Amino acid sequence: MDEEWRRVLTGEKRGHFCWNPTVRRISRAIPSDPRCKLCDTPFGRPGNVLRFLGFGPSRINRRICSGCIHALKKRPGGAEVEATFLFADVRGSTALAESVGAEEFRGLMARFYAEAAAAVDVRNGIVDKFVGDELVALFIPGFAGPDHAANAVEAAQDLLVRTGHEEDAPWLPVGAGVHVGPAYIGTVGEDEALDFTALGDPVNTAARLSSVAGPGELLVSADAALAADWRPDGAERRTLDLKGKSQPVDAWVVRAAALEGASA
Repeated sequence: MDEEWRRVLTGEKRGHFCWNPTVRRISRAIPSDPRCKLCDTPFGRPGNVLRFLGFGPSRINRRICSGCIHALKKRPGGAEVEATFLFADVRGSTALAESVGAEEFRGLMARFYAEAAAAVDVRNGIVDKFVGDELVALFIPGFAGPDHAANAVEAAQDLLVRTGHEEDAPWLPVGAGVHVGPAYIGTVGEDEALDFTALGDPVNTAARLSSVAGPGELLVSADAALAADWRPDGAERRTLDLKGKSQPVDAWVVRAAALEGASA
């Protein structure tokens, strides 16, 4: 089963854990985006009629259909594959929530969720979760393609532009981090507590990079930059001692003021 998971996650086989292959081929032919990241079931019109058959966005992850989640529960597992991980969170959110009040803060976070999801979705990433003021996104080869690292870096740049940092007057202060490496990707938990997520040191490293990024900063590890064939103009290179890491991490630091026009 782990080998089957590996084939799906690396893109060697599409939709193995999902529903009827004939119906899946038909659904792929319907011009309707966005789609389930596992089986291509359409979520937008006109294909969204399939939600009435139980194949709408799942409650566990709205980028994966309920049919796939049901199939994953029957065949839990995962595999270790190389992927790219993007974390982004709001800087100074505690003080911000105190200063603007609960209702306005809720509106800011709702807008942040929408902009982050759009930046990730258009590049075939998966929003793993939103945790309070933090985005966790996965760029898996089987869904984002062989350029998963480049897609993750572009999504992070896009998010900083979408939050207004390129104009040096953001409507929400955000910092982001990107790292690449082999991690476990698949199901964790069981029954109603089942989740589709990623675990491992590369995931933790991306989180740590994001945590030390200042407002309007993107920290891309040297490994991720190499995988993305990314050569940032005018970027600063830092060697960082990240919390919990035994070895320092080299990273490129890009400030959003240099990203004008990056939004897709």
